[in-house]
Amino acid sequence: MGRESIEKGGGLLNDPLLPVKRSDGSSGAVECSISSRDRAGTNENGSSSSSATTMVVFTSLVAVCGSYVFGSAIGYSSPAQSGISADLGLTVAEYSLFGSILTIGAMVGAIVSGKIADYLGRRGTMGISEIICILGWLAIIFSKVYWWLNLGRLLVGCGMGLLSYVVPVYIAEITPKNLRGGFTAAHQLMICCGVSMTYLFGAFVNWRVLALLGTIPCLLQLLGLFFIPESPRWLAKVGREKESEAALQHLRGKKTDISQEAAEIRDYTEALQKLSEASIIELFQWRYARSLIVGIGLMVLQQFGGVNAIAFYASAIFISAGFSGSVGSIAMVVVQVPMTALGVLLMDKSGRRPLLLVSSAGTCLGCLLVGISYIFQDLQQWKEATPILALVGILVFTGSFSLGMGGIPWVIMSEIFPINMKGSAGSLVALVSWLGSWIVSFAFNFLMDWSSAGTFLLFSSICGITVLFIAKLVPETKGRTLEEIQASMNPFREKDESGIP
Repeated sequence: MGRESIEKGGGLLNDPLLPVKRSDGSSGAVECSISSRDRAGTNENGSSSSSATTMVVFTSLVAVCGSYVFGSAIGYSSPAQSGISADLGLTVAEYSLFGSILTIGAMVGAIVSGKIADYLGRRGTMGISEIICILGWLAIIFSKVYWWLNLGRLLVGCGMGLLSYVVPVYIAEITPKNLRGGFTAAHQLMICCGVSMTYLFGAFVNWRVLALLGTIPCLLQLLGLFFIPESPRWLAKVGREKESEAALQHLRGKKTDISQEAAEIRDYTEALQKLSEASIIELFQWRYARSLIVGIGLMVLQQFGGVNAIAFYASAIFISAGFSGSVGSIAMVVVQVPMTALGVLLMDKSGRRPLLLVSSAGTCLGCLLVGISYIFQDLQQWKEATPILALVGILVFTGSFSLGMGGIPWVIMSEIFPINMKGSAGSLVALVSWLGSWIVSFAFNFLMDWSSAGTFLLFSSICGITVLFIAKLVPETKGRTLEEIQASMNPFREKDESGIP
């Protein structure tokens, strides 16, 4: 994803984000100043920072079809378990491998996602992802032996790993700055919709038909990709300036003056191209430290807060707490989708940091309530109240997570990395997220055998640490151009004649 993450917002920079030569001849860090008019997010020529055009909306809808694919893949294993196990004669251990191999595939996809998106572009990467997912779903549909089933699941996971990175980054690069957060957070909303609809369809159709339904959003996105533009930032990065301006004009509207935004993209890209493309090793330099700490830190805390443990084993948690597993799972879905939608609506109004703080505090409280319910259960106290307390705790956690911690870390990931390191950094962050997901989901049953109360108190403590991490380190990115965000977090210096930065 390399260098192209130039801000999509139409805000105007009075001084371009370029290395500034001082009187002594040295290259200073990037600086930028913004006029009061630009801070308002508009200009007299109708800059695109103030509203979303039909093309931006349509393009984003096509992109989030990939997010729906992501959600349907995650939700597939639960309703399909009884049918697959019966038809193919799988043991519990064999089906567990089938479920978990999705995450292994996603890690593989995440490793290569940034580089593929850098070389093929955003649209090309989404297209490749959907072809891989379709092949995976077809392998599942026609599988008659165990290994063929796992191969299909692995392929779907690889496609999902690519989509988990390229979708939020693409949306972040095409939307106006004042709408970027909400549009990018729609990625998480569609994941929730994909999970929920797969649960719903799975109650009425068999596992092969359910897999066939999984191909529909893949085909819709493949078709839609022919009608949407490539990211102007990526086009500028690879030197296709005329195509970049044409794509930007298409997104912003025919009557919109894009000259200053296009110049800003071009100038910032040219400045960053003077730096070498960052490899994974080169990411660990001091100048990139804050972006890496924020990006990786949010993903680690998101996963180790227990979200996938609760999502994958919700029914078992409710049953162990003395509550109906089916009623609890339905209640989770009822809370999850509206709260995710609320987060999307509030993203560009309240800002990222307030939502993250409220969300992480809520997940801390939710896990604490579940932990307390298990303590009372172990002590044989308040037997009538403990199931209700567990249900309330899980719903508080689910609603709070959906409000912010579910989607905002991916939004921030798409905003904070400069162009010359975005591909490598994005792959690393996505890999960390999927690796954390696998570790937590694998270890959860062992932790519950150790201590149910202790497990949720541990999750609550991690969520409490998340509150402090956000308060101290995570920047507010609402209403700021990508160039402005990246320049403030990753000041870069132009190479001197010897080629040393």
